[in-house]
Amino acid sequence: MPTTPKERPHLRVETREGVRSLTFQRPERLNSFGPAEIRELRLALQEAAQDPAIRAVLLTGEGRAFSAGGDVAAMGESLEAGNLPSMFHDLVGEQERCVREIVEMAKPVVAALPGVAAGGGMSLALACDWRVASPTASLVVAFPSLGAIPDGGLTYFLPHFLGIGEAQRLLFGPGRLSAQEALELSLVHEIVPSDALLDRAHERARELAQGPTRAYGAIKRLLLAAYHQPLEAQLSLERRAMVEATRGPELPEGIRAFLAKRPPRFS
Repeated sequence: MPTTPKERPHLRVETREGVRSLTFQRPERLNSFGPAEIRELRLALQEAAQDPAIRAVLLTGEGRAFSAGGDVAAMGESLEAGNLPSMFHDLVGEQERCVREIVEMAKPVVAALPGVAAGGGMSLALACDWRVASPTASLVVAFPSLGAIPDGGLTYFLPHFLGIGEAQRLLFGPGRLSAQEALELSLVHEIVPSDALLDRAHERARELAQGPTRAYGAIKRLLLAAYHQPLEAQLSLERRAMVEATRGPELPEGIRAFLAKRPPRFS
């Protein structure tokens, strides 16, 4: 039976087969978030990162959206109250911490997109390591329509994933990608029927959880470093990571399993 380590008002937290599932629970607001809601996610990500029993994380949204990003209604209330700068300071700061938790977590993170991932929701999705989308999902930049500045790493992810030209097309153009367009650009990795989305996303997370998660963590660090390292420095990082792997349990198990012609048993 799934276990729930801690209830949070706007985030459902469950654990099954080594996978920690985190589900936005504001379907009436398309899973948009203010500072309090995104703080819940940040704390849950920290808990997952620090729990040795958790080997992969699944992030999704309840209802017909992954997340519409920042809660514009809450922004309007802050605007009228005269504290919009303070509200954005808290909101963007917490979102930054969430992105860092996802990217720096030494465990794979899967995003399941049942529908739109817009603005900060798109940033969170792109921070994940594997994205599974329904046919009705979409990625929407959203920020320019508000006169806002992309945040959550979007101006980092888009140029690195797509190149400057395609990033410009999105940020200065319509800013919306269908699931199929996102798949063709490798911004999502799979499209599955809506009624199979969560099952497939959990299956993918479970596959990763059963794999060499220490190696996956090292791969995440190397891919992140590759964005700004020259080749010589990247080669050095790879060498150190490989030597470190020889001292852990996974590489020796992989070698023994290969020689014995059996599947490896990573734990």
